Amino acid sequence: MAETSPKQFTPYIPASQIIPEFTFKAVMLGSLFGILFGAVTVYLGLRAGLTVSASIPIAVLSISLLRFFGRGTILENNIVQTTGSAGESVAAGVIFTLPALIFLGFPLEYTRIFLLALIGGWLGVLFMIPLRRQLIVKEHGNLSYPEGTACADVLVAGEKGGSFAGRVFMGLGIGGVYAFLMHAMRFWYRTPEYRPEWYHGASIKAEVTPEYLGVGYIIGPKVAGTIFAGGIFSWLLMMPAIKFFGGMLKEPLYPGTIPIAQMEPDQIWASYIRPMGAGAVAAAGLITLMRTMPTIINAIKSGVKDLRAEKTQHVESVSRVENDLPMNIVIIGSIVLVAFIWALLTFMPVPGADTGLLANLLSAVLVVIFGFLFVTVSSRIVGLIGSSANPVSGMTIATLMATCALFLIAGWTGGAYAALAITIGGVVCVAAANAGATSQDLKTGFLVGATPSKQQLGLMVGVMVSVFVIGMTLILMNKGLAEYKPFQLSLNVMELPEGVQVESREFEYEGKNYYLVNAIGSRTVPDGKYLYSPETQQIEVQWIQGIGSERAAAPQARLMATVISGILNQRLPWGLVLLGVFLVVAIEVLGIRSLAFAVGSYLSIGTTLAIFCGGIVRWLAEGKATGGKGEGEVSSGSLYASGLIAGGGIFGLAAIGIALMETPSGPDQTGVFGLKPGDFAVGPKVLDSIGIGFLSSAHLFSVAMFLLLAGSLFYYAKKQVGTK
Repeated sequence: MAETSPKQFTPYIPASQIIPEFTFKAVMLGSLFGILFGAVTVYLGLRAGLTVSASIPIAVLSISLLRFFGRGTILENNIVQTTGSAGESVAAGVIFTLPALIFLGFPLEYTRIFLLALIGGWLGVLFMIPLRRQLIVKEHGNLSYPEGTACADVLVAGEKGGSFAGRVFMGLGIGGVYAFLMHAMRFWYRTPEYRPEWYHGASIKAEVTPEYLGVGYIIGPKVAGTIFAGGIFSWLLMMPAIKFFGGMLKEPLYPGTIPIAQMEPDQIWASYIRPMGAGAVAAAGLITLMRTMPTIINAIKSGVKDLRAEKTQHVESVSRVENDLPMNIVIIGSIVLVAFIWALLTFMPVPGADTGLLANLLSAVLVVIFGFLFVTVSSRIVGLIGSSANPVSGMTIATLMATCALFLIAGWTGGAYAALAITIGGVVCVAAANAGATSQDLKTGFLVGATPSKQQLGLMVGVMVSVFVIGMTLILMNKGLAEYKPFQLSLNVMELPEGVQVESREFEYEGKNYYLVNAIGSRTVPDGKYLYSPETQQIEVQWIQGIGSERAAAPQARLMATVISGILNQRLPWGLVLLGVFLVVAIEVLGIRSLAFAVGSYLSIGTTLAIFCGGIVRWLAEGKATGGKGEGEVSSGSLYASGLIAGGGIFGLAAIGIALMETPSGPDQTGVFGLKPGDFAVGPKVLDSIGIGFLSSAHLFSVAMFLLLAGSLFYYAKKQVGTK
């Protein structure tokens, strides 16, 4: 598959050859992968703030499974990876935006997530149909689409007899067992930590999970190191500095609500580092977007030119490899979806966020304008630099800033319009993310000789099935990772301070009725949700929702909420935000791409250190010290790492599900099937029965188990694919 001009290019399967492609088994298997990787992406993205491409792992698994059930064709395998990868890209767009509803004080609703993800995903596919010929075909040789090209290489190798699936299954099995033993059975501690007594405010810890190790290996030592550098800056420089200079203050320093001297490292991170990190991520995203402006302008010009040319040309016959879905489907489908957005906002508004017909109509129009713009941009950018570097968050920030500016001019500044803005941003973000992945899939299809219309149908199916599980996983994590902690604070509900509101006067917890209170941008109550007792007239419990906690930080969604709140409500600690902005400027002046550093500065060091360990393993496997050679996109190590990510994600979600099943409810205060909290956590009991029970809470034992897992990754990274 040499890089030649479109006229000279001959795909692996010529246009004249007809073989099975859009078959029932291919679509069904692709749908199952879409559901699986959609859920795993939600889990990974909320926790690590990163996602990885699913196309190559799905292609590898498809080759093996279809071969097991009776040999499948290369085009069937392509339909499987095309359909399955839609789940990963739609999930990425969802988790980058829609959890912001929580941070803005609104509930997550399954139906709303489902519909917005479906609309955004389908718009991303529809808008890419008229752009395929320009960007994929005519720009062949100019736009490489690296992930799409690598995936085509995997499919061709599998067709010729290559076998890669063993590495993925091995990683999935080992990562899954490791994750289940740690999360559900609690044989060892999940987050070993060291707080040096001689360096107050600092904390060194790592979430020793297989998915973080796998992510670090795939993104490589350079990116992983840059992310960890951001973590070092925040946790080992800024936080000790805040503790040192602020420790003498007797009063709280906004946005903190208790004196700094009384704060633990996690509280310093939540109060001061997060706003600074949000400013850094916003600035880095916008800089990345500005850097790609020439690409954006060229993409828009080329797209308009190509559409005009198609209107003036009459094509009598279209070959199989040039057969796209017709334009009338694109136009009618887009109109129907936009009308559906208007109807959704009008007849099913976010609870507590009713808006008028004019605002809803403007929102639908903005979705079309920004959607088509950033679908075009996203497709061309991933063609140049790959999906992992696609600045989707930057495009979404630009969408939100423009939308909020229009709302501000119109005087629409209430909380309802914040929910409306994130709705627009969410649909656009999903469309742009899915367009990038769709472009890679169409490039793969172009190289192997797929029928574009069948791929486009596969993408529509993949979006439709994956959105069923994306919202469910989002809500599952929000509930399963939630914590209720004692919290004492007097509050006068008759005269609530600015930024505090009562969401509900009927909220039952442990058999007692509370008021549910939400705080955003208050100077007296930290951001979050609380349970207020009308009897004692005090807040008694802090409800730490899973999304937004240290275990599921959701950095991009937090950033979106920060942007919206800052523009519409003017409730931002601008000093901290600007610290993050100028930190990014300094990083850029040093000649370093700042986005990875900015994300690292926002995330917990527990996440960034674990990811860095994966990068170190790859450096050791490839470096001069081991005599290894650099790996490409498809290698034994990357396939095993993909398995670790899938296994860790699947069994991590299973552990969350088990925790929910164990949650006491009803008159007998038991969980599902009579389970009680801790029934599955047999690890400490087993270890205690053999006289080593102390290991279950020993931090060094956790480190040792993680090193064993890293050793397995290094071992398989050094072995050639196909060896045992």
